[in-house]
Amino acid sequence: MPSPTEGRRVPAILCAGTAVIDEIFRVGRFPTPEEKVHATAFLTLGGGCAANAAVTITRLGGRASLAAPLGGPAGADSIGDRILDGLAREGVDCRSIVRMPGMGSPISGICVDDAGERTIVTYRDDRITEASVSDPSSLVADVDAVLADNRYPDFALPICREAHRRGIPVVIDGDKAAREKDTLLANASHVIFSAEALRETVGMHDLAAALKLLAARINVFLAVTEGANGVLWFEAGAARRMPAFRVQAVDTLAAGDVFHGAFALALTEGQSPVAALRFAAATAALKCTRFGGIGGAPTRPEVDAFLQERG
Repeated sequence: MPSPTEGRRVPAILCAGTAVIDEIFRVGRFPTPEEKVHATAFLTLGGGCAANAAVTITRLGGRASLAAPLGGPAGADSIGDRILDGLAREGVDCRSIVRMPGMGSPISGICVDDAGERTIVTYRDDRITEASVSDPSSLVADVDAVLADNRYPDFALPICREAHRRGIPVVIDGDKAAREKDTLLANASHVIFSAEALRETVGMHDLAAALKLLAARINVFLAVTEGANGVLWFEAGAARRMPAFRVQAVDTLAAGDVFHGAFALALTEGQSPVAALRFAAATAALKCTRFGGIGGAPTRPEVDAFLQERG
């Protein structure tokens, strides 16, 4: 089966939001208080919602650039330097990174257990949220879509606003609870929440009811990911469910970021939102079969073969 990108212009997507360094430990089970647990594997690699999505896009055959705040300057913040080196090796354009002098870049310590679940401890200098881009209109002038996480909403908002003004897709990764009357959502075309973030945003447990309530407030394509339970989206006045692809999960770290990157790329290739959800679900499922966070993100031929195999 030929890839949808064959013979077409390669789409370009600007990802805006978080970039970190992940220190990942593989453990049989999570430690209890006062307990020491032996790790069977250890990795250091880049992470963060927007950065992971950008890596996913390049591995799937798209072009990705990243706008994110990091510590700085270069040479004074080794963590930020390592983040940029890793992104450059993946082919991500990092010219829109904002380095903040006198600050350190974010870092996460992560344990992944034998069931593929993870626990995360993150450190960041809160002053990094004061970062801003100098010319958001130039950042979106030559891209086909913007994908932003809502970890740094004030940083991402000017970028999303300019993309919205241009009329290109603006995909929001609802990785945390959205603020009431969130202007970031108001400048989106597609919003995909994690289950936890949607429940916290709306204040109810039932995801279908939460989507319906939010759909009455904002006129965008709405969906929510629920891990092994699949994806729900809102269409024609009702919530619809797409089952997850059944795989043996080894590591769920970065699966949501991979999902959003794949979804945004599929949209720019002309796929419908529902078809893009299926493509994203397949990409995220493949990632979950591999240990190592974003290091397990699949390539386009792997996703195409997986979808062909699953009918």
